[in-house]
Amino acid sequence: MNSARSAISLALAALAGCLMGALPATAQQSAPRPHIVYIVADDLGWKDVGFHGSDIKTPSIDKLAREGARLEQFYVQPMCTPTRAALMTGRYPFRYGLQTLVIPSPMRYGLATDERLLPQALKEAGYRTVMIGKWHLGHADRKYWPRQRGFDYFYGAVLGEIDYFKHSAHGVRDWYRNNEPVKEEGYVTHLWGKDAVARIMEHDPKTPLFLYLAFTAPHTPFQAPQEYLDQYQHVADPTRRAYAAMITAMDDEIGKVLAAIEKKKMRENTLIVFMSDNGGTTLAALAGEGDVSKLKLPADNGPYRGGKGMLYEGGTRVAALANWPGHIKPGEVKEVMHVVDMFPTLAALAGANTSKGKPLDGLNVWSTISEGKPSPRQEVVYNVEPFRGGLRKGDWKLVWRTPLPSALELYNIAQDPYEKTNLADKNPQKVAELQKRIEELAKESAKPLFLVETLRTVKDQMAKVPPALPNEDAYFAQHD
Repeated sequence: MNSARSAISLALAALAGCLMGALPATAQQSAPRPHIVYIVADDLGWKDVGFHGSDIKTPSIDKLAREGARLEQFYVQPMCTPTRAALMTGRYPFRYGLQTLVIPSPMRYGLATDERLLPQALKEAGYRTVMIGKWHLGHADRKYWPRQRGFDYFYGAVLGEIDYFKHSAHGVRDWYRNNEPVKEEGYVTHLWGKDAVARIMEHDPKTPLFLYLAFTAPHTPFQAPQEYLDQYQHVADPTRRAYAAMITAMDDEIGKVLAAIEKKKMRENTLIVFMSDNGGTTLAALAGEGDVSKLKLPADNGPYRGGKGMLYEGGTRVAALANWPGHIKPGEVKEVMHVVDMFPTLAALAGANTSKGKPLDGLNVWSTISEGKPSPRQEVVYNVEPFRGGLRKGDWKLVWRTPLPSALELYNIAQDPYEKTNLADKNPQKVAELQKRIEELAKESAKPLFLVETLRTVKDQMAKVPPALPNEDAYFAQHD
């Protein structure tokens, strides 16, 4: 009896072995869940990295680009807060009111707390979630802060811009560790890089890590340590010199982070993503809350039209890459993807549940990133606001400005990526098709919180001021 059972067991084992041998290697051994290091630059020009031909020194970023996938049609929202919200939610910001501008320091709103964020999903899947850097998704109430939104650890600033040496905005310190204010000295970019290294070195590699490292560089104010300014003495314009120095300082910190990952023997199982939150700033009014009207703005978006705040490619197509040794094929990926796609893509790699929250706009683009396969994304929503909309379907892109006098601009991005030739008059049917889609999305939109809060503030201020009517007694005295 025992010999019969042994024979059956051996036969079943042999059959299982044959079946397993017939399966592809990926089915035999599931890929380990990666550590994820997601790095964001702030207001970085498309061309202001070495791998896009810049004279600004970015050797660490360039190495990641050379050995990974250069994502050459990676789209974001035209400004900071909307892009960061899209990354965290996997949903377009027009769905929850963060589509217009950013969250200014006097405003009290934030990213709606009924939105389920990427760190929450990853934390539930067993990841340690760490955020270092700039948040800018709500600051006036701690319910909006990173520790309340799924991050185990937070070190950085909650506002949109701070002094790089004083760690303050409008004279108020904006510097926290785990919700507690911190007073310390140092250059912001260096402090964040140093802390990222510390968190990596203390991490147990057996637990998957999600590190969101969001630099403020090279956002205004244009400030850099002297040793970095000295590297660009040949640059005549002082603003461009400081801007370049800020980028190189950030690149150095990224290099230190990579070295720490190598030292912890985590590199072979770490996915690194790098991107800018929008195009480089070309309009002083959109540079930030500080006055830069007298400066020559330094960002270079290369051949692309426009910059930060605009629906053109220069504002929304950004420098981006992904790198994971052995898992991502090195080279250029020209397929279309949007920052909302990163939520479902990272969640799938992490084994995280994406069905608990609201319906995602993002699509899983892992095969596109890793192998350059065709992207599942056929539509890009540049933005939908009460006064404008931008949409791309396939190769066709419509920019529609609705305030009178209204304007329609239609471009074939495959043939005209630099948006030089408006084809709206020659393609009325395509214009109508894209307008209809923008109208549909507008009906799904939440009211922009920036406009709601602005109107409320104006209303409150008006209630405190008496009407500016003529002095009736003086009038009748003159005309009696």
